[in-house]
Amino acid sequence: MERMNTNLMKKTVIDLMHEKTYRPLRFKELCMRLGISKEEKDAFNELLSGLVLEGKIGLSSHGKYAKPELFALTGVFQASPRGFGFVTVPERTEDIFIPADFTGPALHMDTVKLAVTSESEDGKRAEGRILKVVSRGVETLVGSFQRGRDYGFVIPDNRRFRKDVFVPAEKARGALDKQKVVVRITSYGENGKSPEGEVTEILGFPSEPGTDILAVARGYDIPMVFPEEVLREADSLPSSVSENAAFGRLDLRNLPTVTIDGADAKDLDDAVSLSFSDGIWHLGVHIADVSHYVREGSQLDREAQKRGTSVYLTDRVIPMLPQKLSNGICSLNAGEDRLTFSVLMDVDEKGTVISHQLAETVIRVDRRMDYATVTELLENADSPLKTSYLELMPMFEQMRDLSLILRRKRFARGAIDFDFPEAKISLDEKGRPVSVEAAERTVSHKLIEDFMLLANETVAEEAFWLDLPFVYRVHEKPEDKKIRAFGFFINNFGYSLHFGGGEIHPKELQKLLEKIDGTKEEGLISRILLRSMRRAKYSTENSGHFGLSARFYCHFTSPIRRYPDLQIHRILKDYLHGELDERRMAEYREVLNTVCTQSSLTERRADEAEREVEKLKKAQYMLQFIGESFDGVISGITARGFYVELENTVEGMVPITALRDDVYIYIEEKYQLAGEMLGKVYSLGQRVQVTVSAVDTALKTVEFEIA
Repeated sequence: MERMNTNLMKKTVIDLMHEKTYRPLRFKELCMRLGISKEEKDAFNELLSGLVLEGKIGLSSHGKYAKPELFALTGVFQASPRGFGFVTVPERTEDIFIPADFTGPALHMDTVKLAVTSESEDGKRAEGRILKVVSRGVETLVGSFQRGRDYGFVIPDNRRFRKDVFVPAEKARGALDKQKVVVRITSYGENGKSPEGEVTEILGFPSEPGTDILAVARGYDIPMVFPEEVLREADSLPSSVSENAAFGRLDLRNLPTVTIDGADAKDLDDAVSLSFSDGIWHLGVHIADVSHYVREGSQLDREAQKRGTSVYLTDRVIPMLPQKLSNGICSLNAGEDRLTFSVLMDVDEKGTVISHQLAETVIRVDRRMDYATVTELLENADSPLKTSYLELMPMFEQMRDLSLILRRKRFARGAIDFDFPEAKISLDEKGRPVSVEAAERTVSHKLIEDFMLLANETVAEEAFWLDLPFVYRVHEKPEDKKIRAFGFFINNFGYSLHFGGGEIHPKELQKLLEKIDGTKEEGLISRILLRSMRRAKYSTENSGHFGLSARFYCHFTSPIRRYPDLQIHRILKDYLHGELDERRMAEYREVLNTVCTQSSLTERRADEAEREVEKLKKAQYMLQFIGESFDGVISGITARGFYVELENTVEGMVPITALRDDVYIYIEEKYQLAGEMLGKVYSLGQRVQVTVSAVDTALKTVEFEIA
């Protein structure tokens, strides 16, 4: 087609799409309708592809063309600091990638209409183009105030929001230069203008105790205060369990039961009991019956769904439920009657659940245990603590034995166990980090994890075979490109992966983790593997859990701090009461997609806020070490330089500009930086010694140079 004809044909196609009598047509039908000759088909196909990319016409997943609005999807846009983004669409299992040029007027967390420009294939994500913003997702931002003579700007802390907010002087509330503030957006900067807003709250200077973490929480729009109506509803709930409330429940108050949590934990939502007889383990996992108190559709319920999850920041917890519930009537405090929802499992000596019962129960926890104490009791044969727990020692030892059986069975099927140390950050009374170290999982952490995993799998399998409307926890296979890149990475340590039939099986990854167990590179390889995996999420469809190598999985065991668990409790209790008729099932099916999407989004928000605080405190901690040297391992390589992870889990970057001994070229396919003249190479997994050269606490970054 000549240029003139091409432009005319574009207009003809667009006009056709918008005719009232027009129906979606496949490529062949469209060619016939417009009289496209055989010789012109390739050029016409290219023309149509261009119009789809420009958002002028739409293309369905079945290969039909129409105006964009006809095939438009609605979802939530999540921006990347680098310009591109992803849209989460409830009816799709995978997010849609939006290239930087196609984000249009959308800002982070906006609800948008988008057209899919290419469907996923060969491991590549589906791509799309934002057509319009349906509603804005961010009303307030946290950032640093920059004061001018007659106006100011707020530079957002959240780098996903890529525009500064203009603030007229009369709307600055007297904010001082460099103070952390909350700004309400009054205009979103349409037609190329900057967003405009007004300061609604001054959080303080970053150096003031608690301001930094508060700014992160507010920056992620995590609700800090419960509305008055929610608190009133919570205050109306009882503080203790009456016999009327316990009536009709399975009474397990005489069953020896313990909680095992962190020493500082206050929201104790799971307890365990265990006995062994005739070759059978009788395991009870007893979960706080939050649904008894948080009624569907209540103020408490709406607020819990909005929050989605509790958020655990370094020096504080932002709970999903008010303390009256989370630390009070729903917390399984020792010596007090509590309403619970229990999974009572009979487990054979191979770790197979041969029978189980779901029941509404009432329990009374005998002892409130912490991880450190239980670990001491199980690993130190001469521990003086044993005299204080003589009556419970047999049960603790049985728990250890059953835990080993369950873990071996899980690993045998291929479940991946990320047994790497997480960062343990200690703060002083002014919120300053005094230590950052790697905290390992102990035998007591593992046994509680094993019991909770078993309960979650058992509940999910029952719901699946009963064909109940449900909230599953799903984890898809890793993207081929990422897992193959990981395979290349571990070659630096002398390890390799086997791809059977071109795909990776979780058992292969678990074998690798067994090989690196106890090695110096264990923590690094485990973290890089985790980054190579997809995110787990909530779904109404049971597609299995790759990481656990489980056909069925859900979250049942933490309803105090996760909304999906609370929703699952309601569904199962309706089933047990015989109230899950077709009408009720239809009601659940109508709301569960929204619950899954909202819960996945709030979980991601909480994870990101927790990571931001951790990065912030690590950067603050490393300020004192500028000029000092540390051993580390190269954990990532880009064209801008490479990342190094220290033994205490702190990660920083060596910029390519700091490599002054040569001119280094990024070799993407080998994940290396190679010197052009001297031939020196920096590779993933390589051990290096670095010196701390700079720390930016505002950006939460640490910069190294080669020692």
